[in-house]
Amino acid sequence: MELKGEKMKNEFLQVGVITSPHGLAGEVKVFPSTDDPARFKKLKKVLLGEEKKVLEISQVRFFKNMVILRFKDHPKIESVMGYRGKALFVSREEALPLEENQYYIPDLVGMEVVGEEGGFLGTLTEVLQTGANDVYVVKKEDGKEILIPAIRSCILQVSTEENRMVVHLLEGL
Repeated sequence: MELKGEKMKNEFLQVGVITSPHGLAGEVKVFPSTDDPARFKKLKKVLLGEEKKVLEISQVRFFKNMVILRFKDHPKIESVMGYRGKALFVSREEALPLEENQYYIPDLVGMEVVGEEGGFLGTLTEVLQTGANDVYVVKKEDGKEILIPAIRSCILQVSTEENRMVVHLLEGL
């Protein structure tokens, strides 16, 4: 799957979270929440936090699993100290294009999940990114959770228009 974020049907998509300032020159370390961290090289701006403050990117580099960003008009560490823990977003128009059978996580969260016979199973509440394949967390009406692997044999149909997913439950789920 592609990007993490909250359900806003979905004007903005999260691409990372600022973890801390980096050095004294106003740079920040960003933990990317996109499948392609190199995408930061193409971004000219990001939107900060729930207030969606526009930050123009002046420099991008990479260190281990992190992205190091410098923002225009933020020359010192003091100007970015308050950004720790805040999410970075892009508009949906700036999001990376999806391949067939790929979805943005915010489009899946909140989706009604039904079995292949049509019975309501619950609501998709979270997508766990495990490395091999994603796992969908579905909360049943009784509060219990079902974990469904995001593999072709289990996910039969996804309709973002109808906000509905049809699944085949493997034995034991």
